[in-house]
Amino acid sequence: MKKITKKILLLILVSLIVGIVYILTYVPPLSKQNGRVEAKLYLGESKNQPLIVAFGGGGGGNDWSRNYMKGKRDSLNEKGYAVLAIGYFNSNGTPKHLDRISLNAISDTIMSIAKNSKIDESKIALIGSSKGGELVLNLASRFKHFNAVIAMSTSNVTFPAITWSGNTSSWTYNNKEVSYVPALLKTITPALKGDLYTAFSMMLEDEESVKNAEIEVENIKAAILLISGENDEQWPSTAMSNRIMERLENHNYKYYKKHIVLNGGHIEPLNQFNLVYDFLEKKLPRD
Repeated sequence: MKKITKKILLLILVSLIVGIVYILTYVPPLSKQNGRVEAKLYLGESKNQPLIVAFGGGGGGNDWSRNYMKGKRDSLNEKGYAVLAIGYFNSNGTPKHLDRISLNAISDTIMSIAKNSKIDESKIALIGSSKGGELVLNLASRFKHFNAVIAMSTSNVTFPAITWSGNTSSWTYNNKEVSYVPALLKTITPALKGDLYTAFSMMLEDEESVKNAEIEVENIKAAILLISGENDEQWPSTAMSNRIMERLENHNYKYYKKHIVLNGGHIEPLNQFNLVYDFLEKKLPRD
């Protein structure tokens, strides 16, 4: 009886090890929709409208095309800006998951739409919140045709794809995965409990991976506005935004840069959108 029990325990242990190895090494197939984004353009009435390219976060879909963002879209149109809402995953015709999203495809889409006769393609701003903030910083650090960057509740590093295995990057550039901070095994427990703040904080403890995955924001050639909530419950966006500012300082960044810390949580920057309007009026003025 003892021998049978030992065999069963051994089988269970082997199964657990095999399962863990599988989870840690499994790479999902690339989506057939990879390289496709959903883009919806909202134009005002004026000519030579600067273009505001807007991205949502890790929830997916095309956030800026939804009704709850209509007020902000309309306000930007009234102020003389065109708004391009982009869905990059879990949106119409796009990959289902945030997994190895092509930065090249997003940039190409933006620049194609910017040729619209009502748009001033020499004035393009990127705006993104949360995972969308991580996205706009990655975009602007690699493509030089953006003139202003607004990252709200953002990270300073690239985190893994939002898949059950988390073994790939969120982004690709020139068909290669962007370096990312891996999701360590110990992050599974807080993640399953819904404690994302702890999970992300644990990932950031891996100093070598963080160094390797840090977004090279010093390569951006545009004015930068960071906005974070000091009580962010999703991830440590204020600390990560501070790290962005430190990196810019260390590289003698010559363009405008500012980090505004708000008394609030993860979505607080969207509640104080007047800060965005002020920034755009100063750094991306209409003719």
